[in-house]
Amino acid sequence: MTSHYDLVVIGSGPAGEKGAARAAYFGKKVAIVERGPHLGGATVNTGTIPSKTLRETALYFSGLRQRGLYGIDYSLREGVTVVEFMHRERAVVETEWALIERNLKRHGIDLIWGEAAFVAPDRLRVDRNDGGRLELSADAFLIATGSVPNHPQHVPFDEDLVFDSDTILRMKRLPKSVAVVGGGIIGCEYAALFTALGLDVTQIVSSPQLLSFLDCEIRDRLQAHLESIGLRFVFNERVAGVQTRRDSVELTLTGGDTLHSEIVLYAAGRRGNVAGLGLEHAGVALNADGHVVVDECFRTGAPHIYAAGDVLGFPALASVSMEQGRAAITHAFGLPATEHVSAVCPMAVYSIPEVSTVGLSEEECRAKGVPYLVGRSYYDKSPRGQIIGDTAGMLKLVFSPEDKRLLGAHHIGELASELVHIGAHVMADNGTIDAFIDAVYNYPSLADSYKYAAYDGLGVRDQWLREQESRAGVQGGA
Repeated sequence: MTSHYDLVVIGSGPAGEKGAARAAYFGKKVAIVERGPHLGGATVNTGTIPSKTLRETALYFSGLRQRGLYGIDYSLREGVTVVEFMHRERAVVETEWALIERNLKRHGIDLIWGEAAFVAPDRLRVDRNDGGRLELSADAFLIATGSVPNHPQHVPFDEDLVFDSDTILRMKRLPKSVAVVGGGIIGCEYAALFTALGLDVTQIVSSPQLLSFLDCEIRDRLQAHLESIGLRFVFNERVAGVQTRRDSVELTLTGGDTLHSEIVLYAAGRRGNVAGLGLEHAGVALNADGHVVVDECFRTGAPHIYAAGDVLGFPALASVSMEQGRAAITHAFGLPATEHVSAVCPMAVYSIPEVSTVGLSEEECRAKGVPYLVGRSYYDKSPRGQIIGDTAGMLKLVFSPEDKRLLGAHHIGELASELVHIGAHVMADNGTIDAFIDAVYNYPSLADSYKYAAYDGLGVRDQWLREQESRAGVQGGA
């Protein structure tokens, strides 16, 4: 017997939940199929929420957030256990499970626990987690199965000494030393939080720098701060071999050096979580990196099958995944809502300190031939920065010299992931840095960094205008 729905969603992560809720809100009959033991996908269970919660836990246990304020040399409390360290993470995750479940019930969405696979473009077979099998048909499908960590063949993942970014949450003990392989967002976040805990951390990065998408000035400040709290970097190296011992791991690098640590976290990329979905039976294509191929409306090669979220690859952000899921379903059913995801998408790295960015960096402006100027402000000149003890933070505004239109905002320091949205809203309105000059901010606050970065930018622009006038005068006299 086959049950028919208007929409069947595979996966209950951010893209799946929000896509399903949008369809149900407009009266569609919707089912979500989830094969994991819990709702929320990697965002809630192994990725975004857990890692950010652990960051706060690390700051709490280490006292690192207060060091700049009080000048006290805190260290990780002796004897802290994994259970204690993970307690808050578990509490937050369990709350998120309940919130998602309530949201699905409120929208009248059927939740089916099991593993789905296409048997035809219009039918799914679901092997239920509790036994049994059923078939589902639908007018539209949304593939929102997320991503899984890459597992290089030469790496012996064992959840005891060698972990990926999912299994690291199941470590049984807090080690004294950690090697983190990978210079992306996940690697940087975990390397920072382990360093904050006082562990001996080495991060191995295959490129010459961390986080290549960041503005270089912000990236350099981040690296300098991480080194100042004890994180060691090895750049331009890859891991050629991994040998596990009884209670440690030996890494052989491509340059011939060896490195020993108690555990290894491999955070070297992720791929689409599509194994077993039977996409070959549905006309859904994958790219060379194993991600689902879609058009600008999030349709796959089968026009009634959509995909959204990390299963598509970059940017693989929970915030963007939610909007992709909503946009896909809006298009699928012609709903009275926007079908587009905003082009202004902020990105945050929850390292220590936080980094967040939106729009063009200096390097991108140069590469694209876009004229630009820069305005800066610094936390050490901010009363709020002094009050909270964060004197290393800064805000950098990139803007057009001709009309002062904001092109990018780049932030490092406390609350960077929150404050970046001020710049993002101005950019979304195609606004200028005058918006920050005209605004009134609480005092003392970190938000008024925008005003002082804008004032700095206006000073830079005045100098630029004088140079333009001088150059024009020279040319006229010639």
